[in-house]
Amino acid sequence: MKYYSTNKQAPYASLEDAVVKGLASDKGLYMPESIKSIDKEVIADLKNKSFHEIACIVAQAFFGEDIEPEILNEIVKDTLAFETPVINVHDNIYSLELFHGPTLAFKDVGARFMARLLGFFIKKEGLKQVNVLVATSGDTGSAVANGFLGVPGIHVYVLYPKGKVSPIQECQFTTLGQNITALEIDGTFDDCQALVKSAFMDEELNQHMKLTSANSINVARFLPQSFYYFNAYAQLDRIGKADELVVSVPSGNFGNITAGIFAYWMGLPIKRFIAANNRNDVFLEYLQTGIYTPRPSVPTIANAMDVGNPSNFARILDLFGSKENPHQAICELISGYRFTDEEIGETMKQTYKQTGYILDPHGACGYQALVENQLTANETGVFLETAHPAKFKGTVDHILDADIEIPEKLKAFMQGEKQSIELSKEFEGFKQYLMQQ
Repeated sequence: MKYYSTNKQAPYASLEDAVVKGLASDKGLYMPESIKSIDKEVIADLKNKSFHEIACIVAQAFFGEDIEPEILNEIVKDTLAFETPVINVHDNIYSLELFHGPTLAFKDVGARFMARLLGFFIKKEGLKQVNVLVATSGDTGSAVANGFLGVPGIHVYVLYPKGKVSPIQECQFTTLGQNITALEIDGTFDDCQALVKSAFMDEELNQHMKLTSANSINVARFLPQSFYYFNAYAQLDRIGKADELVVSVPSGNFGNITAGIFAYWMGLPIKRFIAANNRNDVFLEYLQTGIYTPRPSVPTIANAMDVGNPSNFARILDLFGSKENPHQAICELISGYRFTDEEIGETMKQTYKQTGYILDPHGACGYQALVENQLTANETGVFLETAHPAKFKGTVDHILDADIEIPEKLKAFMQGEKQSIELSKEFEGFKQYLMQQ
């Protein structure tokens, strides 16, 4: 399979090159040359398969041309040491709980898969070291840091905005040491992401060290997230609830919903999607006006979605680029909602009071979007609950007037000693630091 750039100005790349480079030379995002369909009979039989078996089917459709089946299946097996259950919250609305991995966040699958795939390519080609740059607004950093921890030949630099991630999230990537370095940037997530993109484009820096990214801009990070959608369909199909499926996705950098759209293009019968935003609502504005206007992000209690210029919007545009009216086609498949901090808090409070289900601030956006969307009697709504609420314990406790339990996995991180390096948001200082490594 060949991969092309969304900007169409870079040479085609192999899977290995796309994974190792992360970003194309023209600053575009890599896309597979074609999206393989999965037979209807295979999809109908997913309800009889395990999460691992489902993921292997999807992985073969994506990567089967480039990796031997035995090796690819082993990578998938090593990635999925946990399930992602569907839980009925209220009436015909279900939560797909994606927080059962090592860092209790949905990004564990993509990060672990990429770590193992990149490790395979490094060993295969005898590369000395690949340096992973990853910008995070919260969960990406912890998932990538833990997914890549101890992997030979890889060093990870996590860039995060100072004071703008939850304390527990910060512990998950600043206390690890080994091949993980945390860089505390005096700025926003968008500043962190801009530093990463600038680093990829700097010729001198790239001659000094081999760079790649583990953000959802990397095909090996976002594509495996489509496993979740197939698994959710299978679980709902077992109970006869998958016929008219509406999926609501808390959306920040748009990697997760893009993976869902890939699943849709592969033949998964999803009726439509909802992109649930916090106050950073540039995508909703695009749906309403047809004009995309990125702007600086604003901080919210759903901090992992605080993105003012979502990278994967370019992939969504590319997927619909062949349509006569791309904007109209996107609007027919995806609707959007935005919620303020006050609205998010009220949703969390009322849902807990009425059902006993504890939403995290991001999942609350997905849930409330389904409520306001007013599903028909035949539709089933599923929202992606992207992180364990204890990762935002201070916020959740305050809103619910509760003292939610911290899982043992998180307690272990909180006992470590913070190790981070403070840098400004200016590229020159960041570059000088990397040039000294």
